[in-house]
Amino acid sequence: MKEKELDIIIDNTITFAGIKKYIYLFIKRLFDIIFSFIGIIFLIPVYLCVKIAYVLSHDYSSIFYYQERIGLNGKIFKLFKFRSMIPNAEEELTKILKNNEELRNEYEENKKIVNDPRITKVGKFIRRFSIDELPQFINVFIGNMTLIGNRPYLVSEKKDMGTYYKYIVKTKPGITGYWQISGRSDVSFRKRLQLEKYYSLNQSLKLDLKIFFKTFRVVLCGRGAK
Repeated sequence: MKEKELDIIIDNTITFAGIKKYIYLFIKRLFDIIFSFIGIIFLIPVYLCVKIAYVLSHDYSSIFYYQERIGLNGKIFKLFKFRSMIPNAEEELTKILKNNEELRNEYEENKKIVNDPRITKVGKFIRRFSIDELPQFINVFIGNMTLIGNRPYLVSEKKDMGTYYKYIVKTKPGITGYWQISGRSDVSFRKRLQLEKYYSLNQSLKLDLKIFFKTFRVVLCGRGAK
């Protein structure tokens, strides 16, 4: 095969791959807009139920909270959630990590505490069934998140992500993803990074659909939610 013919084949392959990716991203964004709009409508009665539950437990603080997270290409955005912890959770975490060596080691290993004392009674319930994640439909509708993608990492976790960071920020963070259907909180931080690197390198409509349908089974069973 002549060099010129080989160049043409390579160029055509690259062009086809680019078109295929564009179609995939277009379908994904359309999917995001439709489902996030439905999710936002569904959010209204859920908000009322969660608010009533907190008031009945004598917690009158806002049930919404936002936190800065790492988005596509490393851009920082504000992520919305239902509050599942006490109002001063960040300050309390500093005290816990300072005074409890066992919990400090657990947090450094997994970036989570299994039996986190900051989680409220209402918070435990909404976390078990991922209700606390529902306000992220607002983020999806705006466009700084997607329904299916990698976890929206904390800014402070960037240094812990190491070489995985460059792969993970290639995609928009998602409400659910490959990590969530593979164990959620039962998976170590390093294993989570490995799973999300895999997703970034292999994302496709087929894989997204697999994650989408498997998410329902994981959420209904409450598997790995802590």
